[in-house]
Amino acid sequence: MKGDFHIHTYYSDGVFSPEKIVDLALESGLQVISLTDHDNVLSYDAAIKYLNTKEAAFKIIPGIEVNTLYKDYEVHILGYFPDVTKSDFKNMLKIQQQARIKQTKEILHLLAKKEGIKIAFEDVKNMVAEGGSIGRPHIAKAITNAGGTSNVMEAYSKYIHRASPVYVERKTVSPFDAVEVIYDAGGVPVIAHPYDIDIAEKLIKELMNCGLRGIEAYHRKHSPAIVEYFSSMAENLGLIVTGGSDFHAPNIMNGQIILGKNFVPEWIYDVLINEKKHLDMARG
Repeated sequence: MKGDFHIHTYYSDGVFSPEKIVDLALESGLQVISLTDHDNVLSYDAAIKYLNTKEAAFKIIPGIEVNTLYKDYEVHILGYFPDVTKSDFKNMLKIQQQARIKQTKEILHLLAKKEGIKIAFEDVKNMVAEGGSIGRPHIAKAITNAGGTSNVMEAYSKYIHRASPVYVERKTVSPFDAVEVIYDAGGVPVIAHPYDIDIAEKLIKELMNCGLRGIEAYHRKHSPAIVEYFSSMAENLGLIVTGGSDFHAPNIMNGQIILGKNFVPEWIYDVLINEKKHLDMARG
């Protein structure tokens, strides 16, 4: 089935609603998607409710992308099919949301104190859907809206990085905790866009001890050589391969929607479903 297993909505740092994503996916000829917002799962119910109003042979896989830190690396863990009612899973999301709020408030305080850029927390919070995940993209946009910079990229280069005197690191769960919690919640944990991490192979092997089951080899930032590298690694380690567009917004450079770009092979869906079945049988 033609699918896209890495998509963001306005419940995190995407620009579109879950309903709009469903429409775009149908228009793109997709047959299955997974909404993988950062640190929350709110978009799934909205998308399913909307899909029920459609007469379409279309599937939505429950998903999430958990943002974690490990040493100096930002490690994102995708989770598919987690049981969101599990207490450890709900607690992880609570920790992540509290960390996002704390980071945002501390950065806004320093922006006002050191740079004279005054931004109300509510102005940042209102950039996401109710209950959604606020983060650095929203802070950067708020800085620009307040006249602190001329554009969002300038806001990132001046304020949203470790060397900036107004930046505060987010206190996230570890990638090991994220993998373990997703796995224990009946989900399939997958490391996202591993090309971003130069210790990927070593880290992947360590995460396997906590339940890591896959590598996102297909990604819009991965060249064919990188796809082959991580696909071979997955095969050698006995892990599955997944993929997605990591869609946030239309491509401004060429005006195109890149949702469901053809680089995600159709067999990815079957592999993901089979892995879920295999894990459920193993868990008894």
